[in-house]
Amino acid sequence: MSFHVIQQAPARLNRSELAVPGSAPQMFEKAAKSDADVIFLDLEDAVAPDDKAEARKNIIKALNEVDWGTKTMSVRINGLDTHYMYRDVVDVVEQAGERLDLIMIPKVGTAADVYAVDMLVTQIEDAKGYKKRIGFEHIIETALGMQNVSDIAAASKRNESLHFGVADYAASTRARTTIIGGVNPDYAVLTDKLDDGSRDVHWGDMWHYALARMVVAARANGLRPIDGPFGDFSDPDGYKAAAKRAAVLGCEGKWAIHPSQIALANEVMSPSEAEVTKAQRILKAMEEAAAEGKGAVSLDGRLIDYASIRQAEVLVEKARQIAAA
Repeated sequence: MSFHVIQQAPARLNRSELAVPGSAPQMFEKAAKSDADVIFLDLEDAVAPDDKAEARKNIIKALNEVDWGTKTMSVRINGLDTHYMYRDVVDVVEQAGERLDLIMIPKVGTAADVYAVDMLVTQIEDAKGYKKRIGFEHIIETALGMQNVSDIAAASKRNESLHFGVADYAASTRARTTIIGGVNPDYAVLTDKLDDGSRDVHWGDMWHYALARMVVAARANGLRPIDGPFGDFSDPDGYKAAAKRAAVLGCEGKWAIHPSQIALANEVMSPSEAEVTKAQRILKAMEEAAAEGKGAVSLDGRLIDYASIRQAEVLVEKARQIAAA
């Protein structure tokens, strides 16, 4: 291991993250009673310009009055390139900061963007005498943000998670697609001709590189990588397939833009009973091996060693978090 120690962000269960427009207060109570691990109340894309001020008031009132239970609460502010952003931060943190856990910053492009919001939030917390420090979630959804993702991930001690904003990322990179988070038949490999002259087409995941790069930046800085939206909420199989790809790459959770996607995210992002049982067996086998002075041992015909311990511990800890929720 490197001599450099990675400081881990606060441990939060983040399998599903439900988006709720701030302009739709009738949805707040239902969201509070949902099974989502994290809820972000949105002031950005889901709110029309003329509704921004009222949505801000709705969110402040809801954070103070709605019983959110033990849910992690976040607010997505408007971008730093808008005149809404400063008032989002000042009003929400000053008036409802005690119930706010996270601020979601959209379209983060540089580490300086993070610094700017950090400065504002720190001054407000100090002035209000808040004891709890509000964390940051960053949406990586532009070519600039992806270019600077490592610097962004290391820009503040408030950082907790990186999120892949696939729709705006597609627009920023001028990707030839209009879907949100799905696959594209043009992103495919055509096999060589078989003996009978036929050829097979294998679809690929056009978001693989971007998501994998974000995951590395997040994990290298102790943050949670979270996959973003899947636009077709009438396609649960497509959603689950996208979530599984993200989970395999190392993501801890996925957005839910519709309540029907919450259960799907929780299912995919939770280790199965079989996986947890196997992880527990690995830990036990390695404990016995260590007692015998061995650094590796065979289990079910496969080699396991100290790297296996770290993999198993991740699964067991996630199962513990879910059980305690």
